Order: sequence, then structure tokens, then C-alpha cells
Amino acid sequence: TIGITFILIYPSISNRLEHHTDLYHGNELIIRRGQTFLMELDLSRPFNSKIDKLHLDLRTGPRPAVSKNTHVLIPLVEELQDERWEAKIVEQNSNRIKLSVNSDPKAVIGRYKLTVTVSCPNGKAATTHDPSKDIIMLFNPWCEDDTVYMDDEEERKEYVLNDTGRLYYGTEKQIGARTWNYGQFHEGILDACLYVLDKTEMLPSARGDSVNVVRVLSAMINSPDDSGVLAGNWSGNYAGGVSPTAWSGSVDILKKYSQEGGMPVKYGQCWVFSGVTTTVLRCLGIPCRSVTNFQSAHDTDVSLTTDVYFDENMEPINHLNTDSVWNFHVWNDCWMARPDLPPGIGGWQAVDSTPQETSHGRFRCGPASLTAIRTGQVYLKYDTPFVFAEVNSDKIYWQKNRDGTFRQIHIEKKAVGHYISTKAVGSDERTDITHLYKHAEGSEEERIAVETASRYGSKPDMYSTSKVDVTVEVNLEGEGPRMGADAQLTIVVTNLSSQPRSATLHSQVAVMYYTGVLKGTVKKEKLSVELMPNEAVYGSFSAMRWYSHGFLLPQPVGEAVVGKEMGAKIIFTNPLPRTLKGVVFRVEGLGLQKVHEVVVG
Repeated sequence: TIGITFILIYPSISNRLEHHTDLYHGNELIIRRGQTFLMELDLSRPFNSKIDKLHLDLRTGPRPAVSKNTHVLIPLVEELQDERWEAKIVEQNSNRIKLSVNSDPKAVIGRYKLTVTVSCPNGKAATTHDPSKDIIMLFNPWCEDDTVYMDDEEERKEYVLNDTGRLYYGTEKQIGARTWNYGQFHEGILDACLYVLDKTEMLPSARGDSVNVVRVLSAMINSPDDSGVLAGNWSGNYAGGVSPTAWSGSVDILKKYSQEGGMPVKYGQCWVFSGVTTTVLRCLGIPCRSVTNFQSAHDTDVSLTTDVYFDENMEPINHLNTDSVWNFHVWNDCWMARPDLPPGIGGWQAVDSTPQETSHGRFRCGPASLTAIRTGQVYLKYDTPFVFAEVNSDKIYWQKNRDGTFRQIHIEKKAVGHYISTKAVGSDERTDITHLYKHAEGSEEERIAVETASRYGSKPDMYSTSKVDVTVEVNLEGEGPRMGADAQLTIVVTNLSSQPRSATLHSQVAVMYYTGVLKGTVKKEKLSVELMPNEAVYGSFSAMRWYSHGFLLPQPVGEAVVGKEMGAKIIFTNPLPRTLKGVVFRVEGLGLQKVHEVVVG
């Protein structure tokens, strides 16, 4: 007879280096699919390949089944072949054998339980399951046969292995940046990400499909309909939780969610949802980046336009004005092939975890191909029309006629989708990726994409019937609003028709959160003008003072030594003409055991 004394995953360090998983915390065997790994077995006697049989048994999920690829039987073969589960003896020394094991590049990701069975003419021996020998399988951007394969090594380092990044916010004229600690390799984060995946309704058998995984995670990062990771809050009252502006990384959020049994963490807004999404996807092996769109439209009726309605007296019709333009919005790009779509649609895909509109009954968005968005192919899944409208919808103004119908009075063709930004590869510089989302503003290709997309919206005949003879251009004087100073708006109205026209210029200033959600109007101005044919009229309005949050970088005090505590100081100058009370500084960084809070005043 033959027995197995013990199983030894061997060599752990070598496997981790080969699979680019050496940065993960802990000693578990963490591997990437479609790639070989090594393991050793100690037997009760030397293995004889002529009479002895051996196979490995891997199981994942609550009800493993061979037919669903969640129960894998790995045979022993003489030569390994690609794209299948197999094992080969590569070294034998007395009772110990070393195996090279190959995995399927389409394998289900997640945690596998490993057992080994050896049989001979006189009997059979099998190991019992040892949790310490579990195998964690991830997506593999280094494997050409994996759907998430990325062929540029520097991009893989950035979009999979980099555990810090930059998130962009503010306005297109004042783009701010802050550091975000993704922390995908931090202690407990891989387990937390697998926990999030387990909390979804996704069957384990579907976890080999990167498109499906991304789609369910975009729903699970938010909480309105599934008790996901983050509860959104745009009210300004963050009692009972943490203000969205206070977070500086994903680690605390994901650990809190998993440790508290799946209770949504309070609170998040778009950049927080995006930062956590980047962490989870990179942790699972899917290349991902956070992306900021300035002047980002929110289309609520699938018209693929941003619509503003006025009554006969040019007063806004509030109950119809559900579309909005956010000063900025943050989402994600992830990289993958799209075998479910026509050729040429793979590459970067937009995915948005901020709960805005439902998609097939859930608050989720994407993955939507950037190629499809750029070319107006909004009929390709998933949620391409919504993302197209965010970056390239026309802003259309409608006035109500006496008979109750509406007519177009103005179209802004360059109102949304400016300075789409992400962190550059290999540096902390901002890189503009607007060209990946749309052709140059005003170009023939861009207008074709807009009109192509509109045919699939809820107003398909809009561009074939539109005729606008008055144009409006709005500009901020100088560099735009500065903190603590007034800003000036200049509005230019031009009559393109051969007939006189009257117009009313409205200026409305409102308190607005980072994400563009209105808190309330604080200032209105109105100016009526008469325009002769081909005449332009200029109007000027003053805007309110502009305030902003700040993000600070602590400065070290004394010498920094690995493994020893050190001091740090935070210098903050209050730019506002009032005393600040109860100021809270949250200090978070990779390697810190926990988030530190410092209360001042």
C-alpha cells in the first residue's frame, strides 16, 4: 500500500514570485490562473508511475460540481499542455515527489480546498482537507489566454500591482488631486474582497467570467439594494458615520465591512466608491484605474441628452429638470476582452459603482466598452448609453409652447465631458484620457457619434427635426473661481436668424456638493435683451464666493526608522473668514495598524 504523510506547497516564495502575488500579506498559496505552480508530496514509499495512480482534487463554493467547473479533478500526465488542468512529476527524491501543476486560464476564481488521492493495486490513500493548504486563484493579466491579459508590463505594474494612486476632483479649471491608499495587499484585504464576492448573488460557477465578476461587483460596492460595502450620502449630515471627504483609502472600509458581517460602511460619495472598486478589482487580478470626468452629465430618461425645460415665461420647470451636470464625477476603467461583443470592443471598459440609475433592477453600471462609447455604439452592453451621455451628451434647452408641446431653443454641444483624467503610468502626474472616450469636440467624427447614439435613445428624431437660431456661450472670467473670492460669469447670446429675437438671461448660483447635487439656490439674476438679426449681446453676472475642502500630507518629525514609531506634524491654514471648530484630521497610510483621528479645536 501507499500513503501520504503530508502535503507541502513548495516552494511558496518561488510560486508567489512567479505568479506576481508576493506582495499579498500572509503565507497562503495565492496563484493566478493559466499558469503552472509547484507543490511537493511526501509518500509512505517511493512513487512508482507504472502501478501507482495520483490525482489532485480542488473544490470551490458550497456545492462543488465537475459540470460547473467548481470541482476540478487534476490528473497526472507525462507532458503538460496549455489551457487545461494537469499535473506532472518534475522531480522525485526517494519518497518525495515534486509536481508542476497547470491551471485552466478560464478557471473559476476564489478559494479552493485541496486534497490528494493516491492509489495502487493494494489500496487507496487520500489526504483530509487542511485549511492551511487552501489555494486562492486570481485572474491573470500576465497570461495571454486570460480575458484580462494586458501586454504592457509597465501598465500591469500600475493597474494591478500599485497599491497607491491619485484621485482627481474640483472643476475643470481647478483640478485638485489627492492620494488614495488602495491597499490591495494589506493584511485581511484579499479575504475581505473574497467576502464581498461571496455576498453577491453570483454563483461560484460564474466567477470565471471577468465581465460578470465586474458587473456584480459594481452593484455590490454600493448598498441601496443589496447591503453592499458603502452607503452613499449627499445630504451634508454624516452623523453616525464618517464624512466621505474624510476617507483617504480603502483598507479601513473593506476591513470594517467584512468584520461587521456585511453591514454597509457609512458614508461614501463617488470618489470613495471608485477608490474601493479599484482596490477590489486589482486585488482579484483585474487591471483597474480610477477615472474622473469633469462636467459629467447624469441622463435620467435615456434620451442621451442633458435636457433643461422652461415654461412660456422662461422659468425653469423643476419637476421636469431631472437631468443634471456634476462638476466632477469619479468612476473606473477596467481592462478585459469582451468575447460577448463583436471583435474590436475589448480593452478599457467603464464601470461605475456609485448608485445613480438601476440597470436590470440593480444599482450598477458597466462594464461598458470605451470603444463603443467613443463611436456611439450605445446598443452594445452594458449601460453604454448612460456612460455615453455622461461624457458626450448635448445639453438641450426646451421651452414650452402654448399648446403644451416643447420646442428647442438652444443646444450646447460642448457642455459635458471635459478633461477626463486618471493617474499616469509610473508617476503621480495626471494624464488626460478624454480622447479614449470621444473624438475631438466639434469634429465630424464626434458629431457622427452623437447623432448615431441619439437614434437609440428615447428621442430618436431629435437631430433630424431640431432648428435653433439663438446660441448661448457661458464663460468664467479669468482662471475661474478661487477659494474665498468672487467669480464673474460672462454670457454671450447671438441671434443667428434673419428676424429680431427676444431673450431672457438667467443666472442661478446654488450651494453644490462635490458630486454636483444641489443643496439649494442662494442667488438668482435675470436680464432681458432684444437681439437684431446676427447681433450678439453680452451679459455679466457675479457669482458667490467659492470654498473648497483640502487634503493634507503629514510631514515627518525626526528620523524615520522601519519598525519604530515616529512623529508627524500637520500644518493647516484656515482660508475662511470664520473660526473652524471641531476639526478632525484622519491619518491613514499603508503599514499603519489603524486609522488615526486627531481632533483640533
